[in-house]
Amino acid sequence: MASALAVIHSKHQSRLLFMELQREVNLRDELNIEWGQLQLEQSTWATHGRIEDAASQRLDMRLPGSRTTVILLE
Repeated sequence: MASALAVIHSKHQSRLLFMELQREVNLRDELNIEWGQLQLEQSTWATHGRIEDAASQRLDMRLPGSRTTVILLE
């Protein structure tokens, strides 16, 4: 009788752990998809032209003119 209850308990624990494993696998897959999307977005934003456009349009930044540029030499 005790061994039958132990088998039932063991099977139940096994099912619970398997369901938890499946949830974790699904979460891992979702996070991998999100990671790939973020890497793609980062590569888009990291292009030089994109950064320059964002700086000039959103932040109203401009390159300094040759008269205002100072070069320091050691």
